[in-house]
Amino acid sequence: MEKAQETVPQLGIATVYRAIKLMLAEGVLNAVQLPGESSRYELADKQHHHHFHCRGCGKVFDINKCVTDFEEMRPAGFSLERHEVTLYGLCESCLNDHS
Repeated sequence: MEKAQETVPQLGIATVYRAIKLMLAEGVLNAVQLPGESSRYELADKQHHHHFHCRGCGKVFDINKCVTDFEEMRPAGFSLERHEVTLYGLCESCLNDHS
């Protein structure tokens, strides 16, 4: 929000949330849900992927591949519709800071 207000000082938080809601409804954005965190948003034109959440700096990085066949893990009689995987650890920068 602060970055946007540098360009448009009169920008209000309600306007930002209305724009996000509209872009979600139109399929321009997807919400990225991380346990215990506020929603983050990314462009919806990306192919299926997963995320790495750095516990040091809090940044979230894309992992541009799917790591396994979750259909094999599906309990008998269940229908699998989608899945989300988030890896947690330290990014390269934070790892170097902890050394």
